[in-house]
Amino acid sequence: MAGKPQVKIIAVGKLRESFWRDADAEYRKRLTGYTTKLTLVEVADEATPEDASAAQEDIVKKKEGERILAQIGLRDYVIALDRQGKSLDSVAFASHLERVAVEGAGGALTFIIGGSLGLHDSILARADFALSFGAFTFPHQLMRVILMEQIYRAAKIQREENYHK
Repeated sequence: MAGKPQVKIIAVGKLRESFWRDADAEYRKRLTGYTTKLTLVEVADEATPEDASAAQEDIVKKKEGERILAQIGLRDYVIALDRQGKSLDSVAFASHLERVAVEGAGGALTFIIGGSLGLHDSILARADFALSFGAFTFPHQLMRVILMEQIYRAAKIQREENYHK
């Protein structure tokens, strides 16, 4: 990536299954040459009652949001993953990240992955950009792997390197 930015991924919940942890480890390894520092922060997810009301769901998202906000630096450029965000193809995503790295305020390029209910409005308000990976709903563990793959792909595109070997 342009100038090897610091990359931080803040995700609600942990990677529980070994296959997610293996994929995570693989992309961490692949990204080492493209970032100055890759930080993964897992914040605790809140238990949600099975028949939760909209108000109860908002309380859950707010608590998770407070944990997320505590991990964001003042100068971080925040990209929130949200289905209402802007969809980009891989080339446009690479271009966006490159522009942010060049114009950046010196903080980390910080990606936010919400829990099962999504992100609280406070996170979306703090975000500099909302990114959508489409209308599909993905488990947050899978989304973390997809995001890391796309960050890696973006770095390869920026350097005009061949992705598939």
